[in-house]
Parts: sequence; structure tokens; C-alpha cells
Amino acid sequence: MPLTEDRDVPVLIAGAGPAGLATAVALANLGVASLIVERRPALSGLPRATVLTTRSMELVRSWGLERDVRAGGVDVAFEGWVCETLARAADGAPRDLALPSRDVSAVMSPTTAACVPQDHLEPVLLEHLIALGHTEIELGTEVVDLDEDDDGVRVTLRDRATGAERRVHARHVVAADGAHSAVRRRLGIAMHGPDRLMECATVLFRAPLWHLVGERRHGYYDVTVPGAEGLLLPAGADRWLYGVLWEPGRRDPVAHAPDALPSRIVRAIGAPGIEPEILRVGEFPFAAQLAERFRDGNVFLVGDAAHRVTPRGGTGMNMALHDGYDLGWKLGWVLRDWAGPTLLDSYEAERRPVAEHNRARSARADGPPPDVARELHADLGARIAHTWVAEGMSTLDLLGPGLTLITGPDPAAWEAAAAALSQSPPVVVHPLDAVSARAVGIVGEGAVLARPDGVPAAAWSRSADAAADLRAAVDAVTGRTAVAV
Repeated sequence: MPLTEDRDVPVLIAGAGPAGLATAVALANLGVASLIVERRPALSGLPRATVLTTRSMELVRSWGLERDVRAGGVDVAFEGWVCETLARAADGAPRDLALPSRDVSAVMSPTTAACVPQDHLEPVLLEHLIALGHTEIELGTEVVDLDEDDDGVRVTLRDRATGAERRVHARHVVAADGAHSAVRRRLGIAMHGPDRLMECATVLFRAPLWHLVGERRHGYYDVTVPGAEGLLLPAGADRWLYGVLWEPGRRDPVAHAPDALPSRIVRAIGAPGIEPEILRVGEFPFAAQLAERFRDGNVFLVGDAAHRVTPRGGTGMNMALHDGYDLGWKLGWVLRDWAGPTLLDSYEAERRPVAEHNRARSARADGPPPDVARELHADLGARIAHTWVAEGMSTLDLLGPGLTLITGPDPAAWEAAAAALSQSPPVVVHPLDAVSARAVGIVGEGAVLARPDGVPAAAWSRSADAAADLRAAVDAVTGRTAVAV
């Protein structure tokens, strides 16, 4: 019996992890509807990743969710700490994680990195999506087939509880379905790079440990006591992850056996009387792989479906968020007819170099530690500089869903040029005082035109030809011709 096509959707997103949720948030903020299908019957209850980088927190801030996200995290210094046991943290020494300190972040950004488990972040994003009202979420539903046509993609969905199948037609499909992406496999897109660099056993447990470390609150602890060597990572108020690594094929059947891990944790803690409550034991391999392409027609890969990195550097969840946001606003612009389809070509062009950099970084097990400044710039990307322009207001807070035109204290020519454009996307003008303007590279009568992500689309040093210059810049970023009135 042939499947019936029950509906049309602008964007179908396979996967309700960070990449899929960020894509949907970016679309919803532009008023564009999407359908998220997630094969799991509920969001994950595992912390998985625990680091949100500076740029990720800038996105969270732009969505108005910074307080809600931080509420599920813990306040730590973003450097590792090497110690014999957790109870002897005071005798330990720091290990650079190439994440910026709060002082560095205060210069570069209106926010700072956060230690927040993924199973807190995801529900916050999902609740926000429901409140925005442009996204439908179907849990327990998986993609089993897809066929592209001239108008988009015909996607076959299966209800995992009943086995019932139906077909949906989407203008675009976003594969955010993880490292073993069914959509990617269906498209025949290969992954390149090592699949098993290391193997790891992780134990999620609950125990009151913060009093042991006192002021030595860190993003992770490298414990060196013989017989319990491993990593301890905070994953909430009293939740922790304990990880043990070994090279592929060199697993110790005694030391690495699941029933041996609880006693290892007790030894790693090093404090008599503390009995951890074991919540879950799991294993996974480290991989550093990149999809041979991030796009197939109207289907796009984001997050782990496009690239796999090891936990070194904490970039996996963050790249997923950044991918989803980048693709989401670009899809939204095209679907709202603010830009031509060529804008979508910039997704892979801009995201692939970052993925290549982070993949190489995550695969490097030895050598000098990564440079903090370089890694911060890799995280922040090419967005405009942050500076405070009013109480609690950063230049990054000026960015809107369309184009933002930032000028010096005499904006008249640029305001007239923006008013003369009748075509979307909207161009909103924000004049700054001379000192703030110089912080973002504006001198005299010049201006900077920024995309929603803060990346400059154009910059000028004078306003004599403001109308023509602005029109040409809008044409370039949207891939079509702006209309003057």
C-alpha cells in the first residue's frame, strides 16, 4: 500500500540534540516553521558534554536564555587540575585547557564559558522552542528514507512505537541525527579520518564532593593515584563523570571491567566514608572524522552528523550549536525571501574550516598545549568586536535578525541610505559614540554592515557614496539585487 504524503513543512530536522535544537531556534526567531523528529522517546538524561564555550554562551545570551542555562551548571575555573586524588586537590597543579579565563573573556565578550551538562541545556532549548511557537517536535519518530525532487525532499518517517510510516515533504532537511546519522548513510556520504583513536569507559555517579576541593573548583580533574588513574568531571551540583582511557585493543579486563569501576572511583576520590551512587556505566570510542561534504542538494549535515571529534578541547557540542545556528539563520533568510539560494553555499564554506581545525586539535594527544588566543579566535569566529555601548549592552546585543548597520556619531547619510532600501532583509542602523565605533573598526563617517551572526558583510571609511555602497553590500550578502525607492 503506497504511503500517503500527509503534509508539507519548510524544514524537517532529524535529531533533537544541540545541533537540531539550535537550527530550530534560529528558524523560529525568524518566524519560520520547522518539524523536529527524534528517534528517542525522550531527550537524553545523560550529561554527555559539559562545556559551553564563550561563543556558545553568546548565542545562548542572544536567545535570552543565559540565566536559565547557567542555572543547571556549576561555577568552575576553565583549566584542568592534576592531583593524586580529589581529596588532595590542594596539592595539585593546573593543566591548560586552552579556554579563556574570566578576565580574558571580559575583554573579548559580554559573557563567559560555562560548565553546563548537555542534559540540562537540551530541555532549556526545547522549552524555549515551544514558547516561540513555530516548531513541532515529534519524539519516537525516525527517518527511514528520503528522496529529493525539484521542490525539496520527500521524507519517509516511522513511528518507532507502532511501526506506522508516513511521508512528509520538506523544502529542506537538516541531518542533526548524530555520529551514526541515518540520513548521512542514506545519502551515501562517507566519513574520513580515524574512528578509534582511543577507547573510554565512563561512569556517571552522584556524590557530595565539592567540599573536598575547596577553592580548587575546575572543569576537570586528572587523577593520578595508582590503580585509579582517570578523569573526574563535574556534571551538575553533585553529579560527576569518571572516565578511564585505553588504547584500542589494550583494554585491561580486570582494571577496566564495569564492576571494577566503582572501587576505582572511591580510590580516585580519596576520602573515606564517601560512597558514590552509580547511575550509569558506558563505553565509547574516540573518533576524529569529517564528512566528505556537508550538503547534498536540499539536505544539510550539522553537528556530529558532519564531523566527529574527541572530547579533547570540548568542541563537539559547541560546534553542533554553532552549525545549527549558522545554517538556521541562512535557511530562514532564504525561506523568507530575504536572500537568494546562493547564501546556503556559505554554510559549508564557513563551517568546514572550523571543523577541520577542531578535528585536528582533538586528535592530537601530545605536543605543546593549544594556544589560548588562537583557540578563542577559532571559537568566536569573524564576528564584530565586543565593547560595552551602554549599561549591560554590548555591540553584540545590537545584532538583529536582519542586517545591522553600525555607524559613528553622525549617522545621517547611512540612515538615509538604509531608508532608501525597500527590500528585505531589514537594515537597522545603530550609531555609536566615537570611542565605541573605533572599537569595531569605524573611523569618522564610516560604517560596518553586519550579518545576524555578527560577521561583517562590508565596511567603509567614508559616507560620500553611502546609498550606492550600502545597496551593493546588501546585494552581495543576499545574492540578489536590492531595490531603491
